[in-house]
Amino acid sequence: MEKEIQLQVRKDLDARQQHTILKLKGSLISKGYTEIIHIEDQDEQYHINTFETAQEKRNEVHQYIAAFIDQENLLDTISIR
Repeated sequence: MEKEIQLQVRKDLDARQQHTILKLKGSLISKGYTEIIHIEDQDEQYHINTFETAQEKRNEVHQYIAAFIDQENLLDTISIR
């Protein structure tokens, strides 16, 4: 069974933040956590990035994303919903 994960991403990003967010999305795909990430507007300040992953990988994905956010100092840029 697939399980959806949502990321809330600020829209007003500088070039470094944009590059780092793309790096995160690429690594989620290259590590096999998902095949595609959907992006939609939440409001004027945020995008919602949604992807599905296998239920058994859900905790691993959450831990990976949380560690990435912390390591790259993106706490005010992206969050898991």
